Amino acid sequence: MTSPTLPTSAEAARNWVQILAKYRDPSYARSIFELAVTLIPFVALWALSWWALSVSWLLTLPLAVINGFFLVRIFAIQHDCGHSAFFKNTKIGDWVGRVLGVLTLTPYDVWRKVHSHHHSTSGNLDRREMGDIFTLTVDEYAQRSWFGKFGYRLYRNPIVLFVLAPGYLFFMQNRLPYGLMRAGFKYWLSAMGTNAAIVAILGIMFYFGGLAPLLLIFVPTTLVAATIGVWLFYVQHQFEETHWDGAADWQVHDAALHGSSHYVMPSVLQWVTANIGVHHVHHLYSRIPFYRLTEVLRDHGELAQAQRLTIWESFKSARLHLWDEGERRLLTFRQADQLVAAR
Repeated sequence: MTSPTLPTSAEAARNWVQILAKYRDPSYARSIFELAVTLIPFVALWALSWWALSVSWLLTLPLAVINGFFLVRIFAIQHDCGHSAFFKNTKIGDWVGRVLGVLTLTPYDVWRKVHSHHHSTSGNLDRREMGDIFTLTVDEYAQRSWFGKFGYRLYRNPIVLFVLAPGYLFFMQNRLPYGLMRAGFKYWLSAMGTNAAIVAILGIMFYFGGLAPLLLIFVPTTLVAATIGVWLFYVQHQFEETHWDGAADWQVHDAALHGSSHYVMPSVLQWVTANIGVHHVHHLYSRIPFYRLTEVLRDHGELAQAQRLTIWESFKSARLHLWDEGERRLLTFRQADQLVAAR
């Protein structure tokens, strides 16, 4: 990343929180509009894909892939609901989030709790528990056994992270309140209630259409959305100049601002992903509705220019796997090995 970074101080980050507070209020009309222009095309593309089955699966499959992008946007709206950013009435937001969670295969209350943990611990080397891409420091990796190093390399392999993990996460892991198995009945109810609704919808689809709509529409649409979602989550925090500290030095606002990227995308992708690329602002003030994040960048040039990560640069980030506490940057495995050998 070559763009300028903001001054790194906890006080400066806290000052931004006060500045950003004026952008937090959502508009009911705007939120309903954003929900409509996301759900209506999603349902329409589903119907068109189903109709296309009577013509050729070669027509159905591309439509299903395109609809995966709308499913990403549905997840982004669910994400805003989880931060109480989409509606002023949090009860309305929560129930909208629960309904959307059926479409995204994500039990809303489970996800909301885990994601809240992510926001409250991101960048804390002593709180790498759940809700993040697991990251080791160079020293931690060097101290692992051969088998431990192999396991970490396997976990961080792009094929595992971006090909296998998305399907596992959304089709399998989300079926249980993973990470909250002993946290109470609420989370089991969220997972099992979402599962029951998914089974009911898939059962109706199978009754009327057999396996074809499941295999040629439901599965590819979900996999495309899951893969895009995992990739976005990765590049939002796994970039060279990200931010990690031990608990003694860690500060939530500083980590939020400097440990999140500003992922710069073409306007159509920015719309589809609901401005989630403006992640440094989102992490610093998560109550801002996604459709107001561009206002923040328009009004505050420092934030618009800070920590910019282009799509090309993000591909390079996929090679970075270990945090060097001395140089305060993510390194490749080769760079880390060279660093350890030079000591």
